[in-house]
Amino acid sequence: MNVQFDTKDFQEKLSVCFRPWQRSFQFWVRAVDIYTGYKVFQLRVGFEKNVQKQEAMWERQHEVAAEKIYNMCSDLGGFFLKAAQLIGKPDLAPAAWVRRLVTLCDQAPATPYNVIRTVLEKELDKNVDELFESFDVDPLGSASIAQVHRARLKGDKKDVVVKVQHPGVQELMMTDIHNLQAFALYLQKMDITFDLYSLTKEVETQIGYEFNFLREADAMDRIRRFLYENNKKPPVMVPRVIRDIVTRRVLVMEYIDGTPILKLGDEMAKRGISPDGKVAAVAKQNILKSLSLAYGQMILRSGFFHADPHPGNILICRGAEVALLDYGQVKDLPENLRLGYANLILAIADDDATRAIESFKELGIDTLSKCEDEQKEMLKLAEGMFDTKLPPGVKMMQPFSEESSVKKIAVEAFPEELFSVLRTLQLLRGLSVGLGISHSCAEQWRPIAEEALYNAGRLTDIDMKRSCRHRTRRKPGK
Repeated sequence: MNVQFDTKDFQEKLSVCFRPWQRSFQFWVRAVDIYTGYKVFQLRVGFEKNVQKQEAMWERQHEVAAEKIYNMCSDLGGFFLKAAQLIGKPDLAPAAWVRRLVTLCDQAPATPYNVIRTVLEKELDKNVDELFESFDVDPLGSASIAQVHRARLKGDKKDVVVKVQHPGVQELMMTDIHNLQAFALYLQKMDITFDLYSLTKEVETQIGYEFNFLREADAMDRIRRFLYENNKKPPVMVPRVIRDIVTRRVLVMEYIDGTPILKLGDEMAKRGISPDGKVAAVAKQNILKSLSLAYGQMILRSGFFHADPHPGNILICRGAEVALLDYGQVKDLPENLRLGYANLILAIADDDATRAIESFKELGIDTLSKCEDEQKEMLKLAEGMFDTKLPPGVKMMQPFSEESSVKKIAVEAFPEELFSVLRTLQLLRGLSVGLGISHSCAEQWRPIAEEALYNAGRLTDIDMKRSCRHRTRRKPGK
């Protein structure tokens, strides 16, 4: 028997086998370099007594680190593009990081059309030309898990969006997350008194769901129905799913025309509207209120919510209407956490430190105080984690600085299922800061939180009347 050895096939299989190991090695080399760079710098900057010189030194260090983080996320792609979206927020990260990482939002490499066509025909069991009147070869955009193409179905007059999963992406992203979990364990043991590991476990769970587009289609339908049934006019637009053309790796939905929120300023300038003028400010305020209202209703009234409001998933349409895209990451919050969070919203809106402490306990957030004024710092911690409004005079949150509440009050345990709420609030705050608007979701959501607690029997008619009188006596702006 004559067996021919295929060298090329063997090399490809060997490459696939070793790819996760190569990826892990690249991550650890780069992560350790960035981390040790900061630790060494902290020692060096301590010898400089001049505050202005210290600030200049920190800015240079952040710029060096930003370039390294950008290169790591850009080179590795996949999960690290998602990580860049989260850490490159104007209210959280150093300005140098934000400037560098914001450009990574839409930079996932596109899968070639011939590969996309193969995936489509395998998943739908039909030739592309049989299904579509037209199909744009160049994608509208490419993200870490999938890319989207504009197309038109046979016999239809309206365009659709076809979302197709990148082949082989799931295994690599899970490798990335497991590496991040190991790094998180090290950080919380050696440097940061926050339960980072639980957060990364929830990230693993949520991202695992994103590879099933059948689940995403169901989520999109459910949220669309909820928002349309509970409002005369929905605060955000949700694309309609084309139900008979959905598989685990292909999703077809209606096309919504709009401007990505990151390009809103450019679009205004094209139309002769000053991005810094009063008209623009009102438009931005309305956009943020609409988006925030949708999230208040989803989280507090339904418990089932879109958990990924990063700028790449938000379109601004005619009349400043907001469209919310990509339902791969959704969360179905357990009833006890939904009501516990509603209680925390009231505590933040009312500056009620005692209620905030009670809400943390109810939510299963275990803390250990390291300061004298525990109540004040607990309220600050609650606001920093679960509200979108920055404290007066603060332009950027620095959660791990020595003066931060996270340093003064250790978060020893954080429920995994609450991470999606935390992440969503942090992304909404990033949008608020990016638009140049100070907006408190806690204040806006207060009536929705009261309604949720009232319907659950945790507030009485007397409580509601007292609360109404309290709100009318409060000063404007708080």
